[in-house]
Amino acid sequence: MNEPQPDPAVPSPPATPPGRHQAPGPDQAGGGTQMPGPYLAPGPYAGGTAWPAGPPQPLPHPAIGPQPWSPGQQQQPGGRPPGAYQGPYPGQYPGPYPWGPPPRTRWDVPPPPGTRYDRLARTPLHRWWRPIAGTAAIIVAFLALSIVVGLVAFLVSLVTGVPMVRTGTRLFADPVLDLGFQLGVIALLLPLVLGAAWLFQRRPPGSLSSVALRLRWRWLGACLLVALVAVVLGQAVEAVTLMSAGVDPGFRWAGWERFLPAIILILLLVPFQSAAEEYAYRGWIIQGFGAYLRNPWPAIVVGAAAFAASHGYTGWGIVYVFAFGMLMGWLAVRTGGLEAPIALHATNNIVAFGVVAASGDMGSAMEQGEVPWEALIGSAVQFAVFGIGVLIIARKWAIQTLSR
Repeated sequence: MNEPQPDPAVPSPPATPPGRHQAPGPDQAGGGTQMPGPYLAPGPYAGGTAWPAGPPQPLPHPAIGPQPWSPGQQQQPGGRPPGAYQGPYPGQYPGPYPWGPPPRTRWDVPPPPGTRYDRLARTPLHRWWRPIAGTAAIIVAFLALSIVVGLVAFLVSLVTGVPMVRTGTRLFADPVLDLGFQLGVIALLLPLVLGAAWLFQRRPPGSLSSVALRLRWRWLGACLLVALVAVVLGQAVEAVTLMSAGVDPGFRWAGWERFLPAIILILLLVPFQSAAEEYAYRGWIIQGFGAYLRNPWPAIVVGAAAFAASHGYTGWGIVYVFAFGMLMGWLAVRTGGLEAPIALHATNNIVAFGVVAASGDMGSAMEQGEVPWEALIGSAVQFAVFGIGVLIIARKWAIQTLSR
């Protein structure tokens, strides 16, 4: 048979496609096989067959990266410019590395796994000056915001005609409005503390909430139920002990028209006010000391002392507030978060303000002074019921106490 002769008009493919290395021939030191070069663009035309769109172009060295391409240059099969990636996935590498540019570094760094609640501020980015600078910033910002909010309230009162007294601790003549103003000012601590943890300590703000780096809502709900039982029992015991000692417990009913506006305001603002104080005194202070100390008790004592100093109680009232701060600090470390302290703090304040609102004497809602020692008996019952109940449920539910 006559074999077909090659058409002289069609150039035959070269013996070695461009971009390949020719191995030594038989008369040289090695065999005569062809070995692909490391930078030859892979594709269906790498076996020496004809290239409909031109010969494959070698890829640049990985250290050099893709070469710039202009519209006048020849394209590779598939419409890609020379140097483009021709692997199984379409598209071109964004840089000299197949995985693209390195990921962006996070600003906040979480704590290492297995960290206790009071030590969550000691992240890999911890420096000795971060808790100190954050504390100073919180104090300065809170004072500045309080002044600004007070000036805004004064201007609003001038425009609207709302009477102001500006005597003692009160600002507005209306006791309900004045209570709302003071609770709102205290609530400003919450965003300041969370912002300081992120900005100065460069850690997730959720690390102030718990070892899970967030507020555990299911656990908070369980703590609220225990707190409600503990506060009701404590109030009942306190009322009995006060009446047996001849002291008026202050239970009166002024009517729905005076009770409803006050209790609505209390239910809206007291949770934020209580949470703000817990984040400041139990969260920030305990974790701030925990960044330096391994033992949590010095931080718990300092937080309880600062909490007592920020209130206006005297005599046995100081003992009550300090004991409350100690219990809340210990529960925060023991349960790995602020859910239990927030639950008891908010429930206690809502019930206390609610009793005052029911009596119609809202002018004395924020008054703090001497507390009869008989009232501490009810407080002791409240603390015992809440502490034991929380620990039992925490053990039964296996509540997380270390970071993961």
